[in-house]
Amino acid sequence: MSFEEAYEEFKEYAKKRHKKQSFNNLLYDFKTKVLPYFKGRDIYSLSEKDILKWKDIIANFNYSNKYNAKIYYVFCEFFDYCYLYLNLERNYVRDVGSFKRHHEVHKSDYYTLSEFNTFIKGFDNYVYEAYYTFMFFTGTRPSEAMALKFSDIHGKYISINKSIERRGKRELISCKNVYSNRDILLSKRVLKYLKVLYKMYGSKNDYFIFGGDKPLSSSTCDRYKRIACERMNIRPITQHQFRHSYATFLISNGIPINNVSKLLGHSNIQVTSKVYVHQDLSQEKRVLSTLNSKSFSFNNLLYNFKRKLDLLKHFSMF
Repeated sequence: MSFEEAYEEFKEYAKKRHKKQSFNNLLYDFKTKVLPYFKGRDIYSLSEKDILKWKDIIANFNYSNKYNAKIYYVFCEFFDYCYLYLNLERNYVRDVGSFKRHHEVHKSDYYTLSEFNTFIKGFDNYVYEAYYTFMFFTGTRPSEAMALKFSDIHGKYISINKSIERRGKRELISCKNVYSNRDILLSKRVLKYLKVLYKMYGSKNDYFIFGGDKPLSSSTCDRYKRIACERMNIRPITQHQFRHSYATFLISNGIPINNVSKLLGHSNIQVTSKVYVHQDLSQEKRVLSTLNSKSFSFNNLLYNFKRKLDLLKHFSMF
């Protein structure tokens, strides 16, 4: 059986076992990172050597560890299917093993409130100005914000209960996970924008908040963002990094991380602290001040340790 024929069968199998967005992402990764290297091959003629050669090619692209793991998972799932249903002798992908992790520096930018206020002045289109203001002050994923309708607004709250496809027909789909379904309290600044948009679109509850009868295009949002950055001479950040900005802004102002995690729709606070929270210079100064203080000096720590040791020796005599 040819690799392409096996892939077509695998698609039908995978479609029943993945959410629509996950399935589309799986197909995209397979079609771009796996299929081109095995076209025309017979699946029963493949060996560990072929998989190792493929891994070497992919490794040369220097993708992130996370993306390498994602590609490996996709290929593994395909070979699992071939092993279970097409009588393939072994899953050579599993036998070869995952990609070797390499050192990488995680770089993620964000805006402070001051930087955001500079950035937002660069817009001359109210809809896109409202969109980025909403993103900064709610921390929603871009796909969640674009899926919102006016019917999702309930007083001072907005319900995040759906998402939108990033590719293809951009249909409405369920949220990323069960924790992503949440209600977010809206600030006065955001509510003001939403009220103006509601009137602009003819007060229609079934309209998309950002776009009207159709949701905004992600590429068009990026174009308006780039223009605003050029006008205000400020570095651009990605749409998703407005979510980073929201989390960092809240935590730097004393909001407990577990509350921020719930607002972001995370399953646990580890994700929030590892990926979305950044230390600003003021926090670093506070840490340095604490470390340099007399109460935190090494001599004091050593003295306290010896004192406790002497006390233990004293009481051990009784």
